[in-house]
Amino acid sequence: MEIRILRYFLAIARERSIIKAAEVLHITQPTLSRQIIELEEQLGTKLLNRGNRNRKITLTNEGMLLKKRAEQIIELTDRTKLEFKTHNDEIIGDIYIGGGETDSMRFIAKTAINLQKVYPNIHYHIYSGNFDEISERLDKGLLDFGILIGPANIEKYNYIRLPAVDTWGVLMRKDSPLASKKNIEIGDLKELPLIISRQSLVENQISGWGGEDIKKLNIVATYNLIFNASLMVDEGFGYALCLNKLVSTDNSSNLCFRPLAPSLEVTLDVIWKKNQIFSKAAEKFLERLQIEFVHSNKKNDL
Repeated sequence: MEIRILRYFLAIARERSIIKAAEVLHITQPTLSRQIIELEEQLGTKLLNRGNRNRKITLTNEGMLLKKRAEQIIELTDRTKLEFKTHNDEIIGDIYIGGGETDSMRFIAKTAINLQKVYPNIHYHIYSGNFDEISERLDKGLLDFGILIGPANIEKYNYIRLPAVDTWGVLMRKDSPLASKKNIEIGDLKELPLIISRQSLVENQISGWGGEDIKKLNIVATYNLIFNASLMVDEGFGYALCLNKLVSTDNSSNLCFRPLAPSLEVTLDVIWKKNQIFSKAAEKFLERLQIEFVHSNKKNDL
């Protein structure tokens, strides 16, 4: 399976038309059609649902799987080529970091700022996702580092535990009856329409905190990223269980955040694969991250 053919396939998936894809790729339509037919024969499966001339092409289930894999393969291929183009004495390149939503991303930002003062040609790419998505991309070499929130199985990774914790609570409208409370207890949640993270680890954390299965509560929606969930809260659809400092609750906002009681805090880890061979840029980032970690711990000890 050639990288060139995978690029052809992705062009078709993007344009949803062999004719348009051929124009973008600057090849003839018969040539492109033949290449994709040969790819289907090679894989032994149909990848495209081909309509008539006026209908757009759609992907089969197998085609959608290949699209995901092809994107990963090409991303890794392009990244590898870029790393080998740099001169031996240059620190230049891209660093790929993935993680869930957390205010502790500020620690990563400060590390990047300080490193950029010395190596201005390093660029950063941030990927947001849950633990399963981050660990998958780490294992496949698509990320250099991951940021994990809360308890997770990280035995197969090296890690630095950040000198910070995140706190769970409830995001609500300021005109909510519960907004007058300083803290939210499990009894307060039982009748509320709740919007929760779809991660199973989160369900386990909240269930352990409340002493009962969270699925027995009135869950009306789930979210992957809190911003969209915050809009639903703002419209009065429900209350979001989330981490603090992720949504603006200043005077101009309709929303407020109230922590859980008893307090439910989670740790944050920066992880990377054991025996990882880093690019020079990623190597320098890890060195700087360790320096920032030591400095932060010294400040906390004062």
